[in-house]
Amino acid sequence: MDGKDPVGGQWNYDAENRKPPKDGLNVPKPTAFEPDDITQDVLKLVEAEFSDHFGVLHPFPFAVTRAQALVVLEEFISDRLPQFGDFQDAMVQNEPWMFHSHISFYLNCGLLDPLECIKAAEEAYHHGASPLNATEGFIRQVLGWREYVRGIYWLKMPDYKGQNALNATRALPDFYWTAETQMNCLRQCVSETKSNAYAHHIQRLMVLGNFALIAGLHPDEVNEWYLLVYADAYEWVELPNVSGMVLFADDGLLASKPYAASGAYINRMSDYCKSCHYKVTKKNGPDACPFNYLYWDFLIRNGEKLRNNPRMGLIYRSLQRMGDEKRATIEADSARFFKALDNHEKV
Repeated sequence: MDGKDPVGGQWNYDAENRKPPKDGLNVPKPTAFEPDDITQDVLKLVEAEFSDHFGVLHPFPFAVTRAQALVVLEEFISDRLPQFGDFQDAMVQNEPWMFHSHISFYLNCGLLDPLECIKAAEEAYHHGASPLNATEGFIRQVLGWREYVRGIYWLKMPDYKGQNALNATRALPDFYWTAETQMNCLRQCVSETKSNAYAHHIQRLMVLGNFALIAGLHPDEVNEWYLLVYADAYEWVELPNVSGMVLFADDGLLASKPYAASGAYINRMSDYCKSCHYKVTKKNGPDACPFNYLYWDFLIRNGEKLRNNPRMGLIYRSLQRMGDEKRATIEADSARFFKALDNHEKV
């Protein structure tokens, strides 16, 4: 802040924080530590007792002490924060960590304090070490979004947990555990989740979550998955993000619209589509990207609930102009896909 006004004259720099990935990005390696003796003992115990559980134990690079967590914060501020803003929404194959902070593990378990992280970023800006869009974006995630989610949870629980505003009923597909899918974006995100117990917010929202939303997966099953697979997941932070932001199961209490998108968004913000079995430029047919027709099918299925949403008006007007034949093709493609999914076929 600059007195009562925001530094730079704007409250929000999101428009500068949505750059797609570009060739030649030099992504710093994440901060990593060798497991100490106690950690080694715990890893052996987990391997002995839970060897069949989801996830990969080795390598184990995470901080386990307050001192180590402070090193992660320090190296984020110096190495990644300067480009965090520009590329915070970008997804690159084989670069699971990108320019993100990787401190949510330590914030959520208490090894780091939110205010010290905010002050560190603010200090970097004032010393010319971080641009305003990156600094504001990071601070808003910690001070704004994280606290907002916490408030929603404590205000609305326990009823919040049972909400299912879109009446989604489909079971969680097997590939959320196995990564055995022909959709490369989902294969990458599930594989990286399994390897790292981590995926950044756009992978969680616009790939894994987007599919869960447009496919109509049941909120209970989706919430259980997110809670189990991510090392930074505690119910107070996981549940509102998934039920509210990902699934719109709370009928718009947390977010003003569903974050549904076709394959075009994933193609714009990632390089996943280049290596995919499906063609992102095709809208219909067996080799079309399933996100393309499932997106429109989602809008058709939920029209009664969503068409009067002020932020959905434009897209529903586009749907209204769509001919009967086109709509029938969308519904037929979606029915074929869902039949294969429900039969546990590889999709």
